[in-house]
Amino acid sequence: MSTTPFLAAFKGSFKSMLRWEQLDTLWATLRTQAHGQWYIYAVGEAVPAEPVDDDRLHTFLTELDALLRREHEEDYCGIVYVDDPTRPGFIKIYDPNNLGSVCGSGSQPPPLPGWVLCTTPPEDLPAAFPPPAARRRWWQHLFGGAG
Repeated sequence: MSTTPFLAAFKGSFKSMLRWEQLDTLWATLRTQAHGQWYIYAVGEAVPAEPVDDDRLHTFLTELDALLRREHEEDYCGIVYVDDPTRPGFIKIYDPNNLGSVCGSGSQPPPLPGWVLCTTPPEDLPAAFPPPAARRRWWQHLFGGAG
């Protein structure tokens, strides 16, 4: 089965921004390297067709940073993952209100991130990673196959 560049990047290797200071450095890097190349994808919403301009990216980073610090009530970050902290191209940001087991330990797959920042045109992640068959069977049993 072939995979697209976006899905290959999504499944790639990532580093956690464990400390808030690391996240500050990542945001600063994005602000200086932006140049209109970043897509902002709120997972579950419409997939963006075009990258955002630098002003929109900077606004998003400012607002997202405030949300993460307000709602992730920890003294560490640990919910933002980047492919390469010095030359980022793909960033997964997990919603503090939907963390589950981000590492995927246990019997459940990890939740999808709340947001993705990427330089590769994004794809519909919920469609690419449908719920497990057991969850679909439960849903079909509950509502008799009606969606």
